[in-house]
Amino acid sequence: MIDLNCHILPGIDDGPKSIERSLEMLQVAVRNGITHAVLTPHIHPGRYDNQRSTIQAGFDVLAARVRQEHIAIKLGMGAEVRIDTLIPDMIQRDEIPFLGRLGGKKTLLVEMPHSHIPTGTEPFLAWLFDHNIQPLIAHPERNQEIMRHFDRLTPLFEMGCLFQVTASSVTGAFGAEVYRVAEKLLKLGKVYILASDAHNTRHHPPEMHLGMEAAADIIGRKQAIELVLDNPMRIAGCQFSQSSVDYVL
Repeated sequence: MIDLNCHILPGIDDGPKSIERSLEMLQVAVRNGITHAVLTPHIHPGRYDNQRSTIQAGFDVLAARVRQEHIAIKLGMGAEVRIDTLIPDMIQRDEIPFLGRLGGKKTLLVEMPHSHIPTGTEPFLAWLFDHNIQPLIAHPERNQEIMRHFDRLTPLFEMGCLFQVTASSVTGAFGAEVYRVAEKLLKLGKVYILASDAHNTRHHPPEMHLGMEAAADIIGRKQAIELVLDNPMRIAGCQFSQSSVDYVL
C-alpha cells in the first residue's frame, strides 16, 4: 500500500517529536503493509510555518536513518497545505512541495479546518486549477460542517477536486458521523485516495489495511485496492522512480 498523507517527520508539526519516534512509526507502517509513503507535514501559516527548505532538511535526515536502519519502505516528500491567502504566493516562490503529478497537473494535498469550510475556499481552489494544480482535499469526512451539510461539497465536486479519506474513518474509529460521510463518499465514487493521516503509533498510527478492508465491504475489493495502491501510485509514482513519470487520470 502507498500512504499519501502521513505526519512522520520529527519535530516539524503535530507528529512525532523525535527521530526515534519517526522510525517507530515507519516500522509500524511496514508491518501494516505500507511499502511507500509520501511524508506530508502541515504547512499552516502562523501555526506550522514550514516550507520546502525546512521539510527537505528534515526529510534528508530521516531518509538517511531509514537507509541506515534498513527499514523496508520508500519515502517521498510532500505537504498537507492549509487553505490560506498566503499559499498562492508560496507556490509561486516554489516553497510548497507537491505530492506528484496527475494528468499533467501538479497535485497538492489541501486541508480545511476540522470545524468548517472557510470563506474563500472556492476562489483558492479555482486559483489552483488556473495554475495547473490538481487539489486533493484531505479527509473531508472529518469536517464538522460537511458532517452537518453534505451538500457543501457539491461545488468542490463540480470543480473537479479529488478527495482523500482517512482509512480509520472507514473503520468507524472516528465515530458514526464520520463513518457515515466516508461511506457516502465511497458509494458516490468520490474517494480517490485512502491514507493513514498518521501522527503517532497510538491514537493515529500509520495503518491502512483495516480501512481498505472496510472500504472493500462497501465498494468491492478491486476498487478498494485502487484507493491504496493504483491511484496513489498514479500521483506519486514520479517520486519513486528514477525518471519523472506523468500518470494520466
